[in-house]
Amino acid sequence: MSEPHHYCEGAAVVETGGGFFRPASRPARDFGVLLARTLTAPGHDRPVQVLDGMAGCGIRALRYGLEGGATAVWANDADPDRLPLLERNLARLPAAVERQLSTATAEQLLAGCLVEGRRFELVDMDAFGCPAALVPLALEAVAFGGVLYLASTDGRSATGHDRRAAVRRFGAAARAHPASWEIALRLQLGLLARTAWAMGRGLTPLLSFSEGRAFRTAVRLARHPAAGEEAQLGMVAHCHGCGDQQVQSLLRLGRWRPCSCPAAVSDQGAIQCGPALAVSGPLWIGPLQDPATLVAMLQQAQGAGAHLDRPGRRLLERLRDDPAATARCWPVDAIARRLGQGPPPLAQLVAALTAQGFATAASGVMAGQLRSEAPWPLIVATARGLVATTAAR
Repeated sequence: MSEPHHYCEGAAVVETGGGFFRPASRPARDFGVLLARTLTAPGHDRPVQVLDGMAGCGIRALRYGLEGGATAVWANDADPDRLPLLERNLARLPAAVERQLSTATAEQLLAGCLVEGRRFELVDMDAFGCPAALVPLALEAVAFGGVLYLASTDGRSATGHDRRAAVRRFGAAARAHPASWEIALRLQLGLLARTAWAMGRGLTPLLSFSEGRAFRTAVRLARHPAAGEEAQLGMVAHCHGCGDQQVQSLLRLGRWRPCSCPAAVSDQGAIQCGPALAVSGPLWIGPLQDPATLVAMLQQAQGAGAHLDRPGRRLLERLRDDPAATARCWPVDAIARRLGQGPPPLAQLVAALTAQGFATAASGVMAGQLRSEAPWPLIVATARGLVATTAAR
C-alpha cells in the first residue's frame, strides 16, 4: 500500500486523499480563514461557529479551527467514502474546538440546520457547478451579522456562453461582456440579494473575486435590508459596436440613451442606431468589495498564527484598492483598438480621469482593466491625448 500524500498549508497538514483537490485555490482558503478571524476580532462578542458544507478532504474546516479562531467546526461532505479521511484530518483540531462530521448532501445538510434552527457565524459553501438551488437554505443557516462564503464553477451561463442556463439558474440575462468575470460575480450577488430580500433580510458584499474558473463571493447577512439597498439591483448594457457601457438601477429603469455609434439612415429615410445593446441583468450594480473588511483581513494577516501567501496578499490589496462601486469596466486592449495604436499605461489613464473628477480605478477583479464613471468618449479622448503627449516627448 502506498503512503498517503500529505499537503501542508498554513498551520494545517492534511491527507488529500484520492478526491478532487486544487493547491492553486489556496488564496480562497486563506481569505476564508481571514474572514473568520475578523469575526473573532475585538468588538465581536460571540463565539464563531463554522459550517463547511462541501469539505472535501477537510482542509478548510481544519484551518478554520487552527487559524480562524473558530470555537466549533462542522465539516460535511456528500461522499461517505471520505468520512475516514475527514476524521483523520480533523483529529488535528485542538481539543477546545468542538467538531462535527457528516456525509449528507448539501441540500440535506442545510435543510437539517433549518429544521433544528441552527445558525453559524460563517457558512462556507465551496460548490462545484452553480449553487443557485442552495442559496435560500444557505442564507437560512447564517446568523445575523454572519458571513456566507459562496463559490460557483459555473462559468458558461454566468459569462454569457449559455443564455438559457443563465435564465434558469439566475433568473437573469447574461450577455458577452469584456469584463466577463465581473458580470458573473454580479449575477451571483444579484441572486443572493433577491433571495435575501424575499426573506426580509439584507446583505452587504464583503469580497468578490475570481481567477476565471471559480467565482467567489462573501456577503454579510443583516436582519433587515439597509435603506436604499434595493437600488443596487439593475442592468448593465454594452455596445459591441462603439464599446460604450451603461448602467441602470431597476428602481429607475428607463430607455437606454444613444451610445457613441454613428447613426445611419435607412433606404426609407429613417434614422437607425448602431448595433443593439447587449444587456445583462438583473444583477448587482453596487460595490463588490467592502474596503473596511478587506483592511481588517490584511491586518489579521499580520497577526500571530495567520497565513497569507504572496499571491493572495497581492490579490487582496488589489481588491481593497478597487471597491468596484461602478460596473462600467473596459480592458485596456479595447481602448487600444479604438485608438488604433497601443494604449497609455493604465496607471496614467486612471490618474488623468481621476484628475478630471471621475471615480476611476484599475479593476481589482480582472487585470489590465479600467473602471470609470467617465463618459466613454471622454475615456477614449483622454487616452488618445496621453498617447500623443508621450509620443511628442
